[in-house]
Amino acid sequence: MDLGILSFGGYLPKARLQRAEIARTHAWFNPALMALAKGERTMANWDEDSVTMAVEAGRDCLTGIDRSIVAGAYMASTSFPFQDRQNAGIVADALNLNSGIQTIDLSSSQRAGSSSLMVALQATRGNGPVLVTAGEKRRTRAASSLELTTGDGAAALLVGEGEVVARLVGGHTESVDFVDHYRGQGESYDYTWEERWIRDEGYMKIVPAAVGALLKKVGVQATDITTFCFPTAMRRVAGGLATRLGLADDVVADNLQDRCGETGTAHPLVLLVHALETARAGETILVAGFGQGCDALLFKVTDAIDQVPGRIGISGHLARGREESRYSRFLAFNDLMSMERGIR
Repeated sequence: MDLGILSFGGYLPKARLQRAEIARTHAWFNPALMALAKGERTMANWDEDSVTMAVEAGRDCLTGIDRSIVAGAYMASTSFPFQDRQNAGIVADALNLNSGIQTIDLSSSQRAGSSSLMVALQATRGNGPVLVTAGEKRRTRAASSLELTTGDGAAALLVGEGEVVARLVGGHTESVDFVDHYRGQGESYDYTWEERWIRDEGYMKIVPAAVGALLKKVGVQATDITTFCFPTAMRRVAGGLATRLGLADDVVADNLQDRCGETGTAHPLVLLVHALETARAGETILVAGFGQGCDALLFKVTDAIDQVPGRIGISGHLARGREESRYSRFLAFNDLMSMERGIR
């Protein structure tokens, strides 16, 4: 039986904070932010977090699926609402999955989402389908570039054996303790290194090593790839990687920076789901996740893609966006400022 993706889904919050409003607010302090003032970023509501968004993505993914077949539920995030309560277990419970399943949290790296997908694909052989979810609602320091380029959102994939919509061709991981950014214990915000260093010493060296090893392992030529999903907010990095890897110019997937922002651990899966929504049988999708190394996975779209039941997906949520121009609401919803709520 084929091994791969059985179903997919996604979730993006409806509110879309206009980057121009953020940049204008902080222009007196950091005028350089005006260069990032284009487009919008997804903004979670006050009562949303990475788990609630993962539940929504999981619900979308399981449209038309008998939930009793699900044998595992994994969740990836670096912004879990609970440190000592299993978040994947909450997702499984909220989705009314059986109690006799394996639930696992994965964290501590921006590639936790892609790593979760790789682990699930290995675990599902002979054991039943696994639901992989990833969600992110990261706190960002005011007047930082991350505040503008980050977005909130989630994605979900059901992987297993059988009539898959995308067959796994192969995967490869390069584990390298390259520190592009980090967040220490007890810290609220990420500490980020200089972009040129990240690009030249990180992306341009580690990603080609992972993808090159994968293509060699499975015997696929770079020119055979039809879609390349790579999560980065840096302009032209994905295109530069495609050139270095020998990919065609038009295979780089939209990173959704203009309409969503970079959703952390969820973003490789968000891009993969978005690609699958318009994929055709026979296409080959390469997806990579970066963070202290690189995960690279290759999928071949099958004829079953035409039989996928209707769902909202990433495309549907992108179309449902509502413009939000009040930056103060973003601050309040993320507990970045304390609001007077009266005596009641």
